[in-house]
Amino acid sequence: MEKQKKNSSQIMQEFYLRQSHQFIAIAIALFLVLLCAVLYKRPDFLGEFSKVSLYGAQITVILSFIVFTAYNWRCPSCDNYLGMDINRRVCKHCKTRLR
Repeated sequence: MEKQKKNSSQIMQEFYLRQSHQFIAIAIALFLVLLCAVLYKRPDFLGEFSKVSLYGAQITVILSFIVFTAYNWRCPSCDNYLGMDINRRVCKHCKTRLR
């Protein structure tokens, strides 16, 4: 079965949605990693946690972010990874306009 071709407004709308999800994921991951660092330095903040559990939580957050990014940050047209630029205007693979 063939994929249905998307028009440019659908592609731009889907890119905007993916970009929004990416910004939210960045904010959440940053918050959680920094929270673990604060909990390590200030055990009186929310209670004591072991060093190993805080490092494990940070690694879990970072790996989850990487997996989410690999799944989310793809071109809506060709489904290739978009790379490091969050403000990309054109897909470097298929040259589709994203914004």
